[in-house]
Amino acid sequence: MPDCYIQILTPHGLEPAPYTASSLNEAAKYEPDDGVYTVTNTYIVTQVLKFDAHLDRMENSARLASIPLKLDRLRLRRALRQMIQESGFGDVRFRVTVARDKPDHFILSLEPYKPPAAEVYSKGVRVITAADSARHNPAAKTTDWMHERQRLTEAMPAGIYDTILLDEGGNMLEGLASNFYVILNGELRTAGGGVLPGIAQQIVFEVAPGVLPLRKEAVNVREIPDLSEAFITSSSRGIVPVVEIDGHILGEGMPGTCTQRLREAYAEWVRTHLEEL
Repeated sequence: MPDCYIQILTPHGLEPAPYTASSLNEAAKYEPDDGVYTVTNTYIVTQVLKFDAHLDRMENSARLASIPLKLDRLRLRRALRQMIQESGFGDVRFRVTVARDKPDHFILSLEPYKPPAAEVYSKGVRVITAADSARHNPAAKTTDWMHERQRLTEAMPAGIYDTILLDEGGNMLEGLASNFYVILNGELRTAGGGVLPGIAQQIVFEVAPGVLPLRKEAVNVREIPDLSEAFITSSSRGIVPVVEIDGHILGEGMPGTCTQRLREAYAEWVRTHLEEL
């Protein structure tokens, strides 16, 4: 079996996709540019985290894009579980994609889940910003952005982990496939609008008050020199510390204390909220 297992859940059942790919990234090249999608990973083979929240966001994205999505959650869960067991991959990262012209067909793509290298968390990552790059319809997770962001990904210099999108006023909004946060003057700050509401972000919002105050307001790129810490989040990566933005070193150039405490609280939340697919 290829490194990426792809099938289409049709009204008649699972059917093989008309293409093969070696990864989710490669498979995206064959997927429609007018649709909605969600991506997450499993734990202990078939356990998931906040999967219904992923589907809620997918339905909301479809409404915002005027796509008549027909979602049978139980049927979708069963199909994904069957594919995971058939693949033999163990833990997987998977994507569910629906095209506008076939809202009752679900493209299900999965690959072996490979967590980020340990040093990503222990040493942190470097990011850059992109001026006036805010998404047109940020609240919807649409496939046109999945294709468009590839251009920004390919433009990143070596050693850069992510690009932070800026609005026309220079406010730092979100990463290419992540939410973005900073710690400024003892507060956790993140954009309250103009971004895709993240599933990992929901967990951060729940655990953050036990660590430090939370303020949902974006920080401007001019304030980078004043930042003590920063991090990004996504469902498949959790909390990833950011130690450099546009060449400016944050704090001591290593993941900060508050970020580490948030990572611990996040990990504990995950351990107690896993569910079977």
